[in-house]
Amino acid sequence: MATHHVTTKWLGDMAFEATNPGGKIKMDSDPEYGGHDDGLRPKSMMLASLAGCTGIDIASLIKKMKVDIDTFSIEVEGDLTEEHPKYYHTVRVDYHFYGLNLDETKLQKIVDLSVEKYCGVMEMFRHFAKVEVRILYHPN
Repeated sequence: MATHHVTTKWLGDMAFEATNPGGKIKMDSDPEYGGHDDGLRPKSMMLASLAGCTGIDIASLIKKMKVDIDTFSIEVEGDLTEEHPKYYHTVRVDYHFYGLNLDETKLQKIVDLSVEKYCGVMEMFRHFAKVEVRILYHPN
């Protein structure tokens, strides 16, 4: 069984620095909560982690399946509950693919594999949120 380890150090006020195997991340809160707006927000980083996880899957599968695209991007948006503790109850993941002659069938299969089989962060989100997925094609 694999274990991940992150060390997070308080930097004062509402700022923290998390050390992860690939580098360091600074977190802070909005000034209205005592922060200085000088770092990433923890909840928003969860959305970024979801995009990063599925994005790595997509990049790997595009290469393996020899799909020709110019680029792609992933937009993730989450709706928080009204009551504390606030958490994402609904998350929308939009995949944008750009290029000439996009193979929509293969790209759909690639996204499905990431969403349904490979992305562990996606699976974690499904335990507490409704996840909605859309694929958008942008021929150049």
